[in-house]
Amino acid sequence: MQDQAVREKGKQDERLGSAPLGRLMVSMALPAVTAQLINVLYNIVDRIYIGHIPGHGDVALTGVGVTFPIIMLISAFSAFAGMGGAPLASIELGKRDYKKAEKILGNSAGLICLFSAVLTVVFSVFKTPVLYAFGASEATIGYAESYIGIYLIGTIFVQAALGLNTFISGQGASKTAMFSVLIGAVINICLDPVFIFLLHMDVQGAALATIISQAVSAAWVLRFLTSEKSVVRLKISGMKPDRKTVLQIAALGVSPFIMQSTESLVSITLNSGLQRYGGDLYVGTMAIMTSIMQLITIPLQGITQGVQPIISYNYGAGNKERVISAFLRMLAITFTGMFVFCGIAVVFPEVYAGIFTSNEALVAITAEVMPTYFLGMTFFGIQSACQSTFVALGQAKVSAFIALLRKVILLIPLAIVFPKFMGVMGIYRAEPVADIISVLTTATLFVITAKRLLRKM
Repeated sequence: MQDQAVREKGKQDERLGSAPLGRLMVSMALPAVTAQLINVLYNIVDRIYIGHIPGHGDVALTGVGVTFPIIMLISAFSAFAGMGGAPLASIELGKRDYKKAEKILGNSAGLICLFSAVLTVVFSVFKTPVLYAFGASEATIGYAESYIGIYLIGTIFVQAALGLNTFISGQGASKTAMFSVLIGAVINICLDPVFIFLLHMDVQGAALATIISQAVSAAWVLRFLTSEKSVVRLKISGMKPDRKTVLQIAALGVSPFIMQSTESLVSITLNSGLQRYGGDLYVGTMAIMTSIMQLITIPLQGITQGVQPIISYNYGAGNKERVISAFLRMLAITFTGMFVFCGIAVVFPEVYAGIFTSNEALVAITAEVMPTYFLGMTFFGIQSACQSTFVALGQAKVSAFIALLRKVILLIPLAIVFPKFMGVMGIYRAEPVADIISVLTTATLFVITAKRLLRKM
């Protein structure tokens, strides 16, 4: 009876297959975009405040920038469980198999708990040598250790807030998913200046504000998923590991995991190369450009996350026309968005750089290298739409290959080889070369794969 009550109260999933598509995409994507924008503020706001600490803001910002690979790796494991499980749950909702959807949710939550415990212990024990390997110097290591040491305490909150929130949007409750992020972001923005400047806690204050805000977000997510408002409910019994379910989550989750974890590997490669060929100021440029890239790409990821449940649900329901229409509309939005916003970064780099630091030397170097670094990203909206649709359709292998292609197969080797012939600028030039080759390959594979899948529907 209780399960039936949940299903009656969870009619929001049915609109994924029946509501007018344009209006549905807006209602799903707008909260997801808002949530993604708010989510990126956790780190962006920290960096803006840190970069303006009197006397040593530029060095502190560079130190915190060195921690990005660890932060991205933590997010990657939450994506493995959350983005690996949520599309599968949406497909099961399309088939009206609620028990299977709840088992997927429970097993994803179990993976998040396991990952959080392991990551917290490993990085806490080995943080100093890891940070040096990631590009820290004697001048920046203290700030890096101070920030990540506190951040790691909240790993479970970060994982739960990011990983489980996808199951809220995946059942059509996009506004609830947005509020879970909004609550934490508002708290973070309010606490940052208090801890950093008023209480003089420096980078430790920024980290503390972040984990407190993520803890509140995680509590909101868990409260919803365990309530009768949720179509699929998180239960202790559902967290019992099921080998088949875990393997299904892993197969699909490996693609978003690779996409995010390789960001960590890319960051390590770029930071170490910039430290070797340029120095701390060049490492600082990457901290700024990573932040700007997040501001540009995160909203578009919100669009793809908002549309992804629509594609998954209708693929499960066998509605071919609705799947095609949703993809084409998403492609138009992501391509236009990336082209415009990356174009602005190419034309007006000084404006972006000045947001994060008042150090004139750092602003000048960043403005010089930013147009080159962002050039290839202008076309990345094509890959973003195709990659998201691969995941939505459950195409684990091709999704994993595409994720590996851009960063591991192309960008990292190019970033190692180019500077040997071009100096420090070779590191920045590796990015657009990798981006353009990856976009062309992805588009070709998508056309081939999509035709095959649509014939079977």
